[in-house]
Parts: sequence; C-alpha cells; structure tokens
Amino acid sequence: MPKLPVISGKEVVKALTKKDWYIDRRAKSRHIIMKKDGSNITLSIPDHKVLDRGLLRAIIRDSGMSVKEFMNLL
Repeated sequence: MPKLPVISGKEVVKALTKKDWYIDRRAKSRHIIMKKDGSNITLSIPDHKVLDRGLLRAIIRDSGMSVKEFMNLL
C-alpha cells in the first residue's frame, strides 16, 4: 500500500473536485462539506493545514477511490 503524503484539507478538496465531487457548503466548525451527484455519501473535510494520515485514508475510502487513484489526482 502506498504511503500517504502529508497534505492540507484544501489539497484534498482540490483532488476530489477532479473526480466530480463538489463543495456543498462550509460548516461553521472549519469543515468543508462535499457531495457527488448520484451518490448519497457526504464527505466532511477539515480545513486544516495538515491532515492526519488515518483521517486522509478514511476520506479516500469513503469517496470510493483507492489510495493509488487518489495519489494520481494530486
């Protein structure tokens, strides 16, 4: 399994928008809520400078992508 990079929440949002995810709204608690048409899954991305690798892996898994697929989007 490839090692995940240390990236920010904004970089995650930028990568996910390449896979048809869009920003639905910004929560008051510094989170970015993302949705995808045709999917009932909602992603909550913390707007932090550094995301923990475990959290990043969970976001990738919830988005339905593999780690390798996500790495190619960066």
